[in-house]
Parts: sequence; structure tokens; C-alpha cells
Amino acid sequence: MASVYDKYEAVIGLEIHAQLLTKSKAYSSDSTTFGASPNTQVSAISLGHPGTLPHHNRKVIEYAIRMGLACESTIREYNYYARKNYFYADLPKGYQITQDKTPICNGGFVNIKLKDGTTKKVGITRIHMEEDAGKSMHDQDLYDTLVDYNRAGVPLIEIVSEPDMRSADEAYAYVSEMRKLVRYLDICDGNMEEGSLRCDANVSVRLKGAQEYGTKVEVKNMNSISNVKRAIEYEIIRQIDLIEAGKPFTSETRSFDAMKGTTFSMRSKEEANDYRYFPEPDLPPFIANQAMVDEIKAQMPALPDALFARYTEELGLSAYDAQVLTDTKEVALYFDSLIHHTSNTKAAANWVMGAVKSYLNENALEMADFTIVPENLAALIQLIDDNKISNSVASQRVFPAMIESPEKSPLSIAQELNVLQESDSAFLEGLVDQVLSSMPDKVEEYKNGKKGLLGLFMGQLMKLSQGKADPKESSRLLSERLDG
Repeated sequence: MASVYDKYEAVIGLEIHAQLLTKSKAYSSDSTTFGASPNTQVSAISLGHPGTLPHHNRKVIEYAIRMGLACESTIREYNYYARKNYFYADLPKGYQITQDKTPICNGGFVNIKLKDGTTKKVGITRIHMEEDAGKSMHDQDLYDTLVDYNRAGVPLIEIVSEPDMRSADEAYAYVSEMRKLVRYLDICDGNMEEGSLRCDANVSVRLKGAQEYGTKVEVKNMNSISNVKRAIEYEIIRQIDLIEAGKPFTSETRSFDAMKGTTFSMRSKEEANDYRYFPEPDLPPFIANQAMVDEIKAQMPALPDALFARYTEELGLSAYDAQVLTDTKEVALYFDSLIHHTSNTKAAANWVMGAVKSYLNENALEMADFTIVPENLAALIQLIDDNKISNSVASQRVFPAMIESPEKSPLSIAQELNVLQESDSAFLEGLVDQVLSSMPDKVEEYKNGKKGLLGLFMGQLMKLSQGKADPKESSRLLSERLDG
């Protein structure tokens, strides 16, 4: 049944702030280590004391360019900084050093993968560099708000999308893709819970087919990708309900209450002139020349889209397999190393997506904690391909032993466990003789047409061999003897 909500479409643009993985702050040498005691990573420069001068952090510039290259943005050669003026308790200088008219990256796009398997291109408006504010803490004191300035001056890039998304699901896919990208690039850990990746959503609705945008509302304080989706879903319905009820509303900034799943008003939306932008007088412009950009480009890692294309087009893996393998950088790097040691790429994919990921999930471990080196996992795959052990023996007995003793080769472990398959014809023929002579009545039934009994004979043969008989060769010899 058609709903009133079906008449409308959402228009969504996202602003993502990524905290950069530099050792020092954007414009001072203060440490950026997370979790230090409050106000222990500050200096006269980051606190904005009179007479102090900020200075460039080259890593911040390199990381911003790296992100721009990943999004196929245009890198600006001549870059200037600006002061964004506003008063807030956790902004020690009373202004933020940022980029206003000259963002370092312009344009570009990212491809997002949707639930139906299709992809959509989401445009990037700009990527610019700026510094973070401190952190206000409202739960440490009964009567006062306390401020920790450790985060003040920590470098950020702000990635501003075009208003190209039309649903909360698309926004979810976009933030997921951006988090994956910054992790692949090693420029941000992508941890939304710790605030190192933050997302603000600009949401409006309009009648389908309309060209004009509706009234835009910005939603802040979403500390997980699922909360980004929840907040946008709520805001779309709230705005449609207001329009349908004939109640006007203004552009404003709202916050998201994760417990209630609702948004609430914080303040009216600031305009650019509220911030009184002007050029930062204490920082000279910097030039990102072509030689610098080319040097950074040469050091770029393989990115998810390129890996996905290679895995599906060159290796012949399914789109599902390629997606799972490229979801996290560490898994992709491990798989990439593994296929350098084995030509059986499908088996390699199955092992990484199956036994390896299951072990990590069951033990709450990361890929970096996995003890089996790719060379040894490739050697295990080779043992299976050479019919020296069965797949079940490999996964149930050899693989767990390899985790316990990662310094041992899978062959030596298989020998110690006495699970190497026997393919010697004389040995297997002897087993066939024992099995068939012990069940003459079943042999007669088989010869009278009950062909399903082959499984019973195979089971008995494997039991006699303690699982060491080569199943393919054993099955061939049994069939040959029974049908001969």
C-alpha cells in the first residue's frame, strides 16, 4: 500500500571529520597519543598564548593529499590557511585554524556498494585540513563542566560530500566506504567510538521530481555508522510529518539521542559570515607542487576498488568473495600475500573467509594477532591439493595444531599427528579386500542394484585406515572391484 512518505525523497550530504594518525599536532609538536591524562599534551602554542607561532606539519599535508588522490580529487597547488572565529569553552584560542576558500582537494568521488549489488558514485565537494577542539566533560563533576585540551590542535581533514545520497542506507554505505578508505590509507584509525572519525549529516526532503532543495537540517553527535543511519531515518520521517502537517521549520543544528533514537534541536544553523573567516596571519602559504604529489602517489597502497577488480577479473573470484576479502585492509593484505605462495586462489579465499576469520572472531582477535604466516597456510593448501591430507583433517586437526605451533610446517604437523593420506595401491587394495570380505551380504545387495552402499564401504575403509586412505583412489578401487 502506498504511504504518504513515498511521495518524498531525501537529499543527504555528509561531512566527515577524520583525525589523522600523526605523532604531533597540526601546528605544534604536542603529542597526539590517545588516552593520556587530561591536559598533559598541551603547550603554549596549542593553547594560543600571546607571542606564540604555529608551524606546518608536513605529515598532515601528505595525508590530506593521499585522501584526495584516493578520491580522484584535484590537488590544489597554492594553499592558504584561514581563521574560523567562534567562542566555545573547549576552543582555547577562540578560533580554529582551517582552510576556507582554498581547500587542498577539490571535487572527486567515491563508489559505494548498495544492498542490491549495484554501485553508486557519490561526489566529493572538497577536502580541507583543520585542527580539532578540546573536549568538554560533563560527567566528571557534579557542579561544573571540565575541559581537557589534549585534543585541541589534533589534525583533522574534513571530507564534504555532494548532496548525492537519497536514503539512510546510502549514507550508511558511504560512511562505511570512507572508514575503509582512511584505514587502507593508514591516515586514520576510523574509530567512531573514540571520536577519531566523526560524521555530521545534512538532511532535507522534497517531493519526488522536484528540483529545489528543501529546508536543510544538520544532525551531529553520531558515534557509530549504525547511529548515522538511525538518525537520518528519524530525521527524514520527522521532516515529512512536519511538511504534511503544514508546520514550517527552519534550518538548524540538531543532535542525536542514541537511547531514544530521536534528534533534538541544539541551535539555529550558523552562516559562514558568523565565523568571520580571514586569512591566518601566522602561517605562510604552502605549495603542493606536482613533484610532491607524484611522490605521494607513488607510495599509495592498493585501494579496495582496485583490489576488488583484480580479485574478480584476474583471479575469477565471485563478487561476494572479493567484497569480504577487501572489507578490511589487514585481511586483504594477508590474502594478497597468501596468493603469492599458492595458485589455488579459490581455496586461499575459502580458508581466509572460513577457518581464519572464524578463529579470529571466536577469540576476539585482529588479523595482526594471527600467528600462521601466509607461506605455511599455502603449504597446508598444497597438502590438500596433493591429496596428502583431506580437507576435513586439515581444518579440524592440522590447522588448530598450526595455530598452537606456528613455527612448525603443516607437513611436519601432519606427520606428528599421523594423518597423512595413503595413496599406495597395494595398501589401499588390502583395505578394500578387508572391507568387502567382512560384508559379503552387503556386497551381494550392491551387485543387485543397491549402489548407495558404496558410501558404507567407503566409511568402513576410512575407519580401518584411521582416515589416512586417499578417498579418491579408495573410491575408484572399490568401484572397480564391485563393478568388475
